[in-house]
Amino acid sequence: MRVKFEKYQATGNDFVMIDNRSDHFPVNDEALITKLCDRRFGVGGDGLILVEESDKADFTMVYFNADGAPGSFCGNGSRAATRYAESLGMISGNGSLMAFDGLHKAEIRPDVIKISMTDVQNGSKVLDGTFIDTGSPHYVEFRDHLNSIDVFTEGKILRENETFKPGGTNVNFVSINDPSSIEVRTFERGVENETLSCGTGVTAAALAAMADDGIHSVNVKTLGGKLIVEFERRGNEFRNVYLIGPAEKVFSGKIEI
Repeated sequence: MRVKFEKYQATGNDFVMIDNRSDHFPVNDEALITKLCDRRFGVGGDGLILVEESDKADFTMVYFNADGAPGSFCGNGSRAATRYAESLGMISGNGSLMAFDGLHKAEIRPDVIKISMTDVQNGSKVLDGTFIDTGSPHYVEFRDHLNSIDVFTEGKILRENETFKPGGTNVNFVSINDPSSIEVRTFERGVENETLSCGTGVTAAALAAMADDGIHSVNVKTLGGKLIVEFERRGNEFRNVYLIGPAEKVFSGKIEI
């Protein structure tokens, strides 16, 4: 079967996009998904996303990790999927999408996509950092000199630490530049490597960094570009959390599966 796909990226986090409104894609074929995400033998991507119809939102996003397994919520993937769904005529202006963890608001602007995240509880102190769930589990550790960190080696060790079993965790190394600006490097589970950006990781890093301050908007620099995280803190919970940043089409094609 020949399948049409499109490749999108959101601050360097890249995804294979497939219009699955006809339910033709074999969602249980992990080997196929892994092959499509392979950068040498497939299209290449940090994950694969199916865009489908929804009776509760403008569209449904079904996300798979690059290892073929169904993923938890993906912040950058949701922004890329929104831009893709816009090209399909499924959403425009302000709307919503249904994802792994429920309904998310989406606001489409010419230069950026703004996505609502789930409400988040204050993180818990573990090891030398903070564990916080932003739709996906994240460990955040504050470090100086991010450029000198071996993110793959250190991230993999922490990702597999007994503290986070059985599911493991994503790992974020964070440097605070000023009260409303941070830099982040992320080791993503499922990809099992450093990625240029991670939306839920950026969100976790911003909330962990500003948990004790009166800041409500954080500028975040990643290897793949810049993002903004907006939020309100109410007691032990962050509400009205939004991830804002660019997302764009890279190329399209057809592949035999």
